[in-house]
Amino acid sequence: MEKELKSRRDIPVELTWDLSLIYATEEEMNRDVERAKSLCNSIVKDYKGKLDTPQAIRACLDDLREFNRLVMLVGHYCDLAVSVDYYDTHNQERNEAFSSLTADMFSRLSFIGNEIAGQEDAVVQEAIDLSAENRQYLQNILRMKPHLLHPETERAVAALSQTIQAPYQIYNMAKLADMKFDNFSVDGREYPLGYSLFEDNYEYERDTVVRRGAFDAFSAKIREYENVTAAAYNTQVQTEKTLATLRGFDSVFDSLLFGQKVTREMYNRQIDLITEKLALHMRRYARLLKRIHGLDRMTFADLKIAVDPEYDPKVTIEESREYIEKGLAILGEDYVEMVREAYRDRWIDFAQNQGKSTGGFCASPYGKNSFILLSWNERMSDVFTLAHELGHAGHFKACNSSQSLFDTDVSTYFVEAPSTMNELLMAHYLLKTNQEPRFRRWVLSCMISNTYYHNFVTHLMEAAYQREVYRIVDDGGSVNAETLTRLMRETLQAFWGEDVEISDDAAHTWMRQPHYYMGLYSYTYSAGLTVATQVCRRIEKEGACAVEDWKKVLAAGSTLDPVGLAKLAGIDITTDEPLLDTIAYIGEIIDEIERLTEC
Repeated sequence: MEKELKSRRDIPVELTWDLSLIYATEEEMNRDVERAKSLCNSIVKDYKGKLDTPQAIRACLDDLREFNRLVMLVGHYCDLAVSVDYYDTHNQERNEAFSSLTADMFSRLSFIGNEIAGQEDAVVQEAIDLSAENRQYLQNILRMKPHLLHPETERAVAALSQTIQAPYQIYNMAKLADMKFDNFSVDGREYPLGYSLFEDNYEYERDTVVRRGAFDAFSAKIREYENVTAAAYNTQVQTEKTLATLRGFDSVFDSLLFGQKVTREMYNRQIDLITEKLALHMRRYARLLKRIHGLDRMTFADLKIAVDPEYDPKVTIEESREYIEKGLAILGEDYVEMVREAYRDRWIDFAQNQGKSTGGFCASPYGKNSFILLSWNERMSDVFTLAHELGHAGHFKACNSSQSLFDTDVSTYFVEAPSTMNELLMAHYLLKTNQEPRFRRWVLSCMISNTYYHNFVTHLMEAAYQREVYRIVDDGGSVNAETLTRLMRETLQAFWGEDVEISDDAAHTWMRQPHYYMGLYSYTYSAGLTVATQVCRRIEKEGACAVEDWKKVLAAGSTLDPVGLAKLAGIDITTDEPLLDTIAYIGEIIDEIERLTEC
C-alpha cells in the first residue's frame, strides 16, 4: 500500500510556512485584538453622528484604515492556521471566535458608510480632495449610494456576516474535516485516497486503471455528501439573491459584478466566446491524448494525463527555486529577490498532510509578506503552481507598498492576470533554454494541460455552470443536488461533445470547487489569463518597455478599474479581440504539439 498522508504535527518544519512573520506569539496577536476593539470603540464614540464635515470624514477614515489593518492581520493569522489543519480544534475555535468579534465590530462601524453617503456630494468631494489615501473608499461610497440600506438594516447585515458566510464554512468542514476516504483496490493492490491525494496525484496518474479506479472511488465518497453540499450552495446563492434584491439591483448578476466594476457584456463574453471558440481546439487535444495513450475511450478522468508522462521530470523544492528565479528574471532583480525571500523566510507551505486545504492560494496581509499554500508533489506542474502564487505575491507586494490599504482591493476580474502571467513567463523561459523537440512538446503540453486547461477549461466550465445556477435563482427558483448534477453534465457535454464521455461521476464535479462561494469568481481566471497572454506576447516583442508598463500595472492596485489596468498594460479588453487572439494562440500551441507528436 502507498504511503498515507501524515498528520500536521509530523510534518518537518522546513516544509511549512512561518506564521510568526505575522505574530511571534498568540499573546502578540491578542494585543492587536485588544487594539482593534479599543479603536472600534473610539471610532464609534468620536465620530458616530458627527461625519458632517470633510475634516471629520478624513479623521474617521484614517482611524478606520488602521482598524482594518489590525483586523486583516489577526484574521489572516487565524484563518491561515486553520487552512493547513482543519483537524486542529483550538485553531478552529480561535478563528470562529475572531470571526464573531469581527462581525460585531463591523456592525457597530456600519454607520460610517451611511453617514458619509448622507452628506452632500460637495462635502464628500472636499473630503476626497483632503486625502489621497481615502479617495477610492469615498468614491466607492458615492458609487454605492443608490444601493445602501437604512442604517439599522446595514448594521444588521454586517452583524450577520458570519452567518452569511456560513455556507462556505459548512462546505469546507464537510470536505476537509468530515469526509474520510477509504483505501481503494486495483488488481489486488491497495491505494490510499484523500482530496489532495486525488487532485494532486491520481488525476495525473499514467496508469489508466489506477487513475480511473481512483476517480470512481473518489466520486463515490463525495456523492455521499451531495445533499448537504447542495443545501449549503443553495443557501449561498439564495442569500446573494436576497441581498441583491434588498439593495435594489435588477439581477443577482448586476449585484455580484458591481464590486468587480465589470459590465455584464464583459462577463458574458468570457463564457460565450470560450465555450464556442475554444471547444473545438480542446476536443482536438482530447483526441490527441486518446491516440497517444491508446485509450479505449476518452473519459473525464483522462483529461489531465500528460502528453508525455515519461518525460515529466521530478523536481525538488530547491530546483523549483532555481527554475522560478531564472524564469521570472525578466521582471527584474527586485522581483527575483522577493522569490528568494519567499523560499528563505518560509512564506510557502509545501506540506502534504491530513486536513489541509486543497489546491493553492496566496494570502497577502497589508504590511506583511505573502503566504502561499500548495501541496508539493515534485512535478513541474507544482513549479507552475508556485510561480502562479508568487505572481499574486509580487502583485500585492507592489501595490501594498505603493498604495493606501483602501487602494489594494483589486477587482477579481483582473487579480488572476499577474499570477497567470508568471506561468506564461516560466513556459517561455523553458522554451528558450532547450530547443530539443521532445522537450519543446513537453513544455507546450504543460501550457495546455496546466495553465490554459486550468484557467480556460476547468474554471470556465465552472463559470458556465454557475451562470445557469444564478439564472434559476434570478427567476425565483432554487437548486438541489439533482439539478446541480444535471446542469454540470449539460455544461460539460456542450463543451466536449462526443469526444469525451461524461459520466454521472463527472457531472458531480460541481461538488469539488470552493469558487462558487466567492461570487462570480470562476470566470475571472480566463479573464486574467487573457490579459496575461496579451501582455506576455507584448513582452516577447517589445522587451523592457512592456515590462515597465506591467510593473506600473502591478503597483496601481485598485486605483484603476479592470479596463484601466489593462489599458495601462497596452490591452483593450472592451473588445473581443484580446480573447479571440488568445483562443487562436491556444489553437496554435495544440497545432504544434500535434506536429511534434507526428515527428
